[in-house]
Amino acid sequence: MPRSTLALHSPVVLPAMLVVLSATCAGTAGAQAYPAKAIRIVVSATPGGGVDTSSRIVGQGMTERWGQAVLIENRPGGGGAVAGDIVARSAPDGYTLKTISIGHSVLPSTHRNLSYDPERDLVPVSVMVNGPNVLVVHPSLPVKSVKELVSLARSKPGELLYASSGNAGPPHMAMELFRMLAGIDLVHVPYKGTGPGMADLVAGRVSMTFASVISVRQHVDSGRLRLLATSGAKRSASIPDIPTMAEAGVAGYAVDVWYAMFAPSATPRDILQALNSEVARILSQPALKAKLAGQGMEPVADTLDRTAAYIRAETAKWAKVVKAAKISVE
Repeated sequence: MPRSTLALHSPVVLPAMLVVLSATCAGTAGAQAYPAKAIRIVVSATPGGGVDTSSRIVGQGMTERWGQAVLIENRPGGGGAVAGDIVARSAPDGYTLKTISIGHSVLPSTHRNLSYDPERDLVPVSVMVNGPNVLVVHPSLPVKSVKELVSLARSKPGELLYASSGNAGPPHMAMELFRMLAGIDLVHVPYKGTGPGMADLVAGRVSMTFASVISVRQHVDSGRLRLLATSGAKRSASIPDIPTMAEAGVAGYAVDVWYAMFAPSATPRDILQALNSEVARILSQPALKAKLAGQGMEPVADTLDRTAAYIRAETAKWAKVVKAAKISVE
């Protein structure tokens, strides 16, 4: 019998090979078994908004495909820090995930006493959708374009008030970038959520805000608000005739309000890939794209590596805005 054949029958080598083979099979089986139980998505916002809506859409698609329940848990607070802390401390096994808007990239610069490090303790799975905001003004304001608004603001420094859904939230950050790039002086009036701020804007108590398409559509259609531009890097498919802020005269302006999914940073790569691929599959469905478009949102799903690079770039971008505007949240 050849020596190589004898070696395979050695009482030492054979058990060792069996151990390796067993471990390999177990690892493969473990990867194939995911998900084997319910998945929890901790949403960093209240029900009904863009983060919540996109999370529920993706969760439903996962349940239909994988046959496992996906539980949506709304945990707003701290600009996303409450949800972030829950997920950062969870087991890195793919069964506890977090969804959040651009607040994830703002938190490291605005919150000094976070219980976790957003960049170190969480890893991006996918940017699910993009829902660019729109700049709207009260019709009593004598402007019909962004250029006219800038001219008016320059003639009345510190007099025009703008509403936001809260300090360091997406509308606040979007307006601060506008203020900086346009060289104008506006007064920030933060509210506890989109609803109260929108009510005061419609009533004329404040002059302008950035908000989602779906939250302002009825007011624009009824003439109670005037829409000037979209915040994104490109025009929104839901309102293609409305120019971007850059097209309207604010060079370099681009604020894409994305909604993304994150997992604990030590989550295995194969599980992250399974989640990433599933999000992409769900959001590629034509009927779903149409549904999202009706709400002013567009699917974005990209690869793990490109998503990670995008989130890093967003974090660096907002760090500059926070520093220049001296924004701080204790």
